[in-house]
Amino acid sequence: MAPLTGGGRPVTTWAAAAERLPGSLHDLTVRNVVRTTVGGTGLRVRLTNAFGDREVTFGHVYLGVGRAGAALVPGSSRRLTFGGRAEVRLAPGATVLSDPLPGPVPARQRLAVSLYLRGDSGVLTGRNRATAPAYGQQAAFSPVYRSTPGDHAADEDGGAYTEEAAVWHWLDALIVVAPEPVSAVAVLGDSLTTGVGSETGHGWTDLLAWGTELTPGPGPWADNGLTAAGWLAIGSGIAVVNEGVSGGKVLAAGTGRAAEDRLTAEVLTKPGIDVVILAAGVNDLGAGARAEDLIAAYRRIVTAAHAAGVRVIGATITPFTGAVFHSPDVERARQEVNAFIREADAFDGLIDFDAALRDPADPARLLPRHDSGDHLHPSIAGHQAMAGAVDLDSLRPNHPPTP
Repeated sequence: MAPLTGGGRPVTTWAAAAERLPGSLHDLTVRNVVRTTVGGTGLRVRLTNAFGDREVTFGHVYLGVGRAGAALVPGSSRRLTFGGRAEVRLAPGATVLSDPLPGPVPARQRLAVSLYLRGDSGVLTGRNRATAPAYGQQAAFSPVYRSTPGDHAADEDGGAYTEEAAVWHWLDALIVVAPEPVSAVAVLGDSLTTGVGSETGHGWTDLLAWGTELTPGPGPWADNGLTAAGWLAIGSGIAVVNEGVSGGKVLAAGTGRAAEDRLTAEVLTKPGIDVVILAAGVNDLGAGARAEDLIAAYRRIVTAAHAAGVRVIGATITPFTGAVFHSPDVERARQEVNAFIREADAFDGLIDFDAALRDPADPARLLPRHDSGDHLHPSIAGHQAMAGAVDLDSLRPNHPPTP
């Protein structure tokens, strides 16, 4: 993407995959709490009704600086407009981008996007298993707050928001104009990408983006041989955006689109994405997919990304012997897929999560300290090891895709 006047470019500073959510809502306000990665100016909010079965109407949309719970920093609430209008309607399957807000937005800023839903929601679009890291805290705060009936989008005290949940509603991306050479890395993954297994709620993508804040001091950092600076992608001018879907597959749809479809429909439509980390496939193998079919899909994903000028880093599939859907045949397929990721030169780089998490005494299993208990999802130590396996230099947009 060409630089804008003044040396900046649009960059996605936060994003989430779209999923079909259970239930429905009526005449209330939802407050989505997120955090920017990189900072910039002219923040814009993108909303999606990807799985909606009817048009949804948002009477007002406000953005404010989060303080605690659903409360905002006093005086920070600002109304967003869409084509100059306060009300915005989203047809089924549509996305919409707000007008830019004037002024700067800091990196690592906790923000709240409040949407007043006028009428019925129909089928909900959002992101399941959402987490939102709090600044300087070990625990994640609740990503969404739902209000009592009515329009509370502009409220700053948070008193009307009586229900909280680990989801986001309709929020697709936050975009800023960031100074060069800032860029974004999208992680196209599954439940390991969303952070399942980490008792803190922080997965390896969160640790990659905010690691020194989420896990300060000695301990697992030192165990992984990492310096504080080595964990913080944001300090390197890289926004890490989480496009994981729990239970997601490469070849088939679930609550969200198949990863192959999400790449073109969601990831590549977001500004400033220079690199995609492909960290998906375990659910396909567990469901009986053949290694050759998964490999063929990987090749198609790389081809589509390269056509858009985006590099793809391949991540090996982690061990899961002992998990409910593991079998000797599945293990053979995992080894075949991992051999392709390591050796075929199809990707523009490699992250060897398998090597980072496996038990040297039994390489088809997770190292016990890396196992959350289900033999599939990493523990917090496992997520830390995954973040530590990422070479930040490989994520910089400093060379073109492999031909």
